[in-house]
Amino acid sequence: MRPSSDLLALREFYREQLLGDIVPWWMKHAIDRDSGGICQFIEDDGTVVSRDKYMWTQLRSLYTWSALCNRIEQRDEWLDVARGIFDFAVAHGRDSSGDWNYWLTADGDVVEGPNSIYSDGFAIMGMTEYARATGEQRAIDVAVETYQRARERLAEPGSYLTAPYVVPAGAKAHGVSMIFSSVFYELGRFLDDAEIMDAGYDHALGVMDHFRKPERLCLLEYTGLDGSELDRPEGRVVVPGHAIESMWFQIHIFEHRGETERIRQAVDCIRWHVGTAWDPEYGGLALALDSQWRGAPAWEHYDKKFWWVHTETLYALLLAWHHTREAWCLEWYDRIHEWTFSHFPNAEEGEWAMRLTREGERPDGLLSLLPLPIKDPFHTPRAMMMCLDVLDRILSDSGSTEE
Repeated sequence: MRPSSDLLALREFYREQLLGDIVPWWMKHAIDRDSGGICQFIEDDGTVVSRDKYMWTQLRSLYTWSALCNRIEQRDEWLDVARGIFDFAVAHGRDSSGDWNYWLTADGDVVEGPNSIYSDGFAIMGMTEYARATGEQRAIDVAVETYQRARERLAEPGSYLTAPYVVPAGAKAHGVSMIFSSVFYELGRFLDDAEIMDAGYDHALGVMDHFRKPERLCLLEYTGLDGSELDRPEGRVVVPGHAIESMWFQIHIFEHRGETERIRQAVDCIRWHVGTAWDPEYGGLALALDSQWRGAPAWEHYDKKFWWVHTETLYALLLAWHHTREAWCLEWYDRIHEWTFSHFPNAEEGEWAMRLTREGERPDGLLSLLPLPIKDPFHTPRAMMMCLDVLDRILSDSGSTEE
């Protein structure tokens, strides 16, 4: 039976995966009760290799445990985890300029300072969700301070770094506009602040009008500062998972603004990238492509199968179907659902593999998870919560909301 043939059962499936597997695994193995935050240098069997902390994972984890309280139910155990991450982040996360550090020891000493503005984006995301869960003014203050500082830096391309990747000289990265479109807009919505929402919307338009190339049926990862194409290899890089994730970010923004034509553009962009990313030989979605020669090695690990690409695509396809009711959405959803859940979940230990070979096999050892040798409690639980949300919307539309 196709997974999408019974949406009530699919909703229950996601709830069981989230609350019966993913969240319990992290609660059991990864909470740093001594210093605060989440252990992330951690093997699939739960062995903690190091208690060092990348701040962007800490801040994304703050989002996750806060969102569980906001989207699933208020549980003291989840709120306690969120509070521990929040306290660690506020105490150790920023330098004297207000920029977010990249890598800390277990107790908060700096290993690498602010070398990725993505950390600042995840800080806004995490602080906004934590403020929703708690109403804590300090979280709002930190989110707004980070927003103000990030806007200053984003106005000067070249003034910030984007670890673990490097933006080519004279270029801008889709990932930057992608994350800040969403986190600025969500902070603005939470605060009912039109100026902050407009800042996010400006980035959304940059995504849609600079990086999205409808004449090429793709979204480029790097363009010139003016949105022009770069005549060099990095200018041809397409990262389908980023494009698909970005499109559901933009759909959320355009839903709020009632911009149906922009939603249509985003849905079409999802369709382009699902089709080109699918591996016809082994199944699953590839990490990266070359926009001129499909399947060429456009990026490191380009042909490997990463968990986050699949989780983001599952939600994006359900969201696209919610808006269009077009058959291709569920046809692709079913194919990717079946591949994803037959390859990534770890039946012996729980939780998921973060990366597989092209053939769908598990590589050995933590360091196989490069570029960041960590596990991360973000994409999988967030996608499951989002799938629950959109399934509720779909079922409500059809009048089938009973448990």
